[in-house]
Amino acid sequence: MLARTARDPKQVRLWFDIATVVVAVTMFSVAWPTLHLTHQVPAAAQPFIAGLAALPIVLVRVNPALGWSISAGSALLIALAIPHQPGNNLPFQVVHILVFFPLLFAVAVRAHIRMVVIAWLCSALLFATTMADADQSVASSAFGWPIAMTALVLFGLLVRWLVLSRRALVEQEEVSELERARRTVLEEKARIARDLHDVVAHHMSMVVVQAQTAPYRIDDVSPSARAEFESIGASARDALNEVRSMLGVLRSDGQLPEHAPQPVAADVLPLLEGARRAGVPIDWTIEGPLHTVPDTVGLALYRIAQESLSNASRHAPHAAVRLSLIVRTESVELTVVNAPGESPVEGTPGTGIVGMRARAESIGGTLTAEPRPDGGFEVRASLPSSPSVIAAPPALP
Repeated sequence: MLARTARDPKQVRLWFDIATVVVAVTMFSVAWPTLHLTHQVPAAAQPFIAGLAALPIVLVRVNPALGWSISAGSALLIALAIPHQPGNNLPFQVVHILVFFPLLFAVAVRAHIRMVVIAWLCSALLFATTMADADQSVASSAFGWPIAMTALVLFGLLVRWLVLSRRALVEQEEVSELERARRTVLEEKARIARDLHDVVAHHMSMVVVQAQTAPYRIDDVSPSARAEFESIGASARDALNEVRSMLGVLRSDGQLPEHAPQPVAADVLPLLEGARRAGVPIDWTIEGPLHTVPDTVGLALYRIAQESLSNASRHAPHAAVRLSLIVRTESVELTVVNAPGESPVEGTPGTGIVGMRARAESIGGTLTAEPRPDGGFEVRASLPSSPSVIAAPPALP
C-alpha cells in the first residue's frame, strides 16, 4: 500500500504530456479562428500559421530547445512577412506570446547552459525589434519585454539549480545510507571478532597455562612428558598468535587483510623448529639467503610449507619428513617429502593441495603434489624469486 502512494514518474510524465496536448489543441482552436482579426492571411494558410503559433508547446517536455526555435523563427517570420490588420498593434498573436514564454522557461530549466544564453539573447532581440515597430503605446514598453524575459530566464535557472541541488542531496543521502550500512557491517564484524577472541583466546590461554605448569603440578614427570608439555604449550601459543592476527583483521574496521603482518621466508625456519618440537621427525636443508626472497613469495612459501607439514602429520603420523629449500637467483625451490606413515596416503588430493597450487600459481610459480613409489608423498614447488616475474599477490587468505 505504501508503494502505491508514491507517485510513479512515468505516470506523471504521461499526465503532463496529455495536459500539454490539451493546451496545444486549446491554443490552436483559439489562434485559428482569431488569426484573421489580427493579420491579413489567406484562409487556406490560416491553419498553418495558427499551428506555428500554438503547436510548438507540445515539445515543452520532449525537446524545449526545438520548440523554442520553431516558435521564435515563426514569430520573426510572421512579424516580417505577414501584414497586420488595421488597428492591430502586436506583430504576432497573443497565443504566440503565451506559447513562447513557457518554451523559453523550459529551455532555461532543462537545456544546456549555452543554449539558454542563446535563447535569452535571441528572444530579447526578437521582442525588442519587433515590438518597436508597433505604435508608440507599445513601443514605449518595447524594452520591458527583454527585461521580463531576463527575469523569466533567471527564474528558470533558479528552478534548475534547485532541482540539481535536490538531486545531489538525494544522491548524497543514498551514499550516506550505504556508508551507514557499511559501518554497521564493520561494527558487527568487530563485535563477532571480540566474541571469538574472548572465547578462543580464553581456552587457548588455559591450554598454554596448563601445559606450562603441568611439570610443576604433577609429580614424577618424565623428561619425554615434560618435552611433550612444552611442545603443546608452544603449539598453543603459535595457534593463539595466529588467531589473534586473523581476528585483528576483523577488528580493524575496514583494514584490508594484506595490511596485517604476514609471514615471510625467514619465518620458515621457526616453523620447522616448531614442528620438530611438536614431535614431527623432520630434517631440513636450506641453501641461499632467505632474507632476499620478496615478501609476496615468502608468504606463499611459508603457507605451502605449513600446509605440507600439516598434511604429512595428518596422513602419515610419525613418518619421517625431509624438507629442502633452495634459494636461487631466479627461483625458490621447495621440496617436502614424507615417508609412509601408519595410515595410507590418499591418492585424491584434498582442498589443501588445491589451495597450495592456487597460491603458487597466483605469483607465477608451479606446484606438484603426488604419491611416491615407496608409498610416501612429495610436494614440489617452484616459485619466482625476482619481483619482476611475480604475476600478482596471492588472493588467498
